[in-house]
Amino acid sequence: MTGLAATQHLVNSLGPDMTASLAILRRSTSRRKFLLGGLAATTSLVVGFSESVRAEAPANFSAWNSVQQMAPTITYVAYGKNVQPMLNSMSEASLQDAIARYEIIASRGGWPMLPPGQKLSKGGQGQLVGMLRDRLAIEGYGAHGGADPMVFDAGLADAVKKFQKNHGLMTTGTVDNETINALNVPVEERLFTMRANLPRMKEYAKNLGAHYITINIPATQLETVENGTVYSVHNVVVGMTDRPSPVVLSRVSDVTFNPYWIAPASIVKKDIIPKAQKDPSFLIQQRIRIHDGLGGPEIDPMSIDWSTLDPERYIFRQDPGDDNAMATVKIHFPNKYAVYMHDTPTKNLFTAEARYFSSGCVRVDQVHIVTEWLLRANAGWDRSRIEQVIASGQNTKVDVVQNTPVRMVYMTAWAMPDGTVNFRPDIYRLDGTGFVAGQPEPIDQYAGMTPQPSGGAQPTMAVSAPGGQAPVAGARDAWQRANGGTY
Repeated sequence: MTGLAATQHLVNSLGPDMTASLAILRRSTSRRKFLLGGLAATTSLVVGFSESVRAEAPANFSAWNSVQQMAPTITYVAYGKNVQPMLNSMSEASLQDAIARYEIIASRGGWPMLPPGQKLSKGGQGQLVGMLRDRLAIEGYGAHGGADPMVFDAGLADAVKKFQKNHGLMTTGTVDNETINALNVPVEERLFTMRANLPRMKEYAKNLGAHYITINIPATQLETVENGTVYSVHNVVVGMTDRPSPVVLSRVSDVTFNPYWIAPASIVKKDIIPKAQKDPSFLIQQRIRIHDGLGGPEIDPMSIDWSTLDPERYIFRQDPGDDNAMATVKIHFPNKYAVYMHDTPTKNLFTAEARYFSSGCVRVDQVHIVTEWLLRANAGWDRSRIEQVIASGQNTKVDVVQNTPVRMVYMTAWAMPDGTVNFRPDIYRLDGTGFVAGQPEPIDQYAGMTPQPSGGAQPTMAVSAPGGQAPVAGARDAWQRANGGTY
């Protein structure tokens, strides 16, 4: 079975959490060739990759395939471009300043509401254009133009693009329904969001150091930061609303190339067992080995009575390879929730607009830009060595020398040095609850871009809680914490 065929077979076999959407499977190409080609393209990214060259396939993993780019953000190397990070040591102070400014706006009556259902673009004219210009100027988006404020000129288009970028929208410069909806959020709601993020900023910004990684869950983006500016920006896939990603403050400990994958209990129960009841041989085809308990012997899947199997008893571990759920690498940072960063064979998910598809872990677009950056202080671990190890297929763990904090955070608002504020959807409905860090409660299955009404967490029977970690529900959870975690 070819690498692609194996990947597609596993995707079809293991259901929604492995794929999130069967509508955006990647085209036929060797995954290993695909990844190594992307790693080699890092030089091109450093030299001159920007949003203006979104369609340059060789420089962008996500653009490699001929799929429609729906995501308003892209993955690129920002080194030398003076890109300011989402999170830094001044984040709390910057947000406090922004709150004070928005309070003044509120005291003056806020900003005008634009009529819905309109579409405004460069070259248009009329009173609605003047209203748009005033609306943007009130919030601090310079919308100064030519002699006639009722004409939609280049200056206004630039202001619209900046607003769209700060709200996670497609930066078209054209005002559509989605942009109008964002413009029409009252200043009081924006203040509510900013205030909810103040205690988060205070906690997240502690002890960042010179090199760190920020993963912003609501923004579905990752930044590598060095010496005060962003080195690279990555689209990421994070947890679904019913399997939310936790907020974790940690540091990178090691990188494992060609990792094993331990199937989470949710996939075992919902996908593997139903499939195995029909045809257990698919586990052999996909190189998923079954162990009887933690550290127990390997079991032949053909010998198991799948109608009575206890999913908590058995461990399902997939060997490294083209069809592995973590693809070529896992980046580990110690935490009690058994989450980590990793590669993925389903790269087209990075082009989705709302990337909440995982069971809690973080899938990283062009992940080997990150691995190369992390291993620069490791003697002998340059890009060539990484390529060689990946190509070998051998499971290889490398301890990271560079001290690199990880901030896996929940920021729905953050202020930039120019005073403008970024806003993102409260996907897990945590604003106003006092949430700062930890594991959010799951809510109903994510549907479209709007979370469904909140639901309660499923109870588990805890058997142990070693070292102050969250309770484990059985041998499976203990094995995952020791050897792989969730997906």
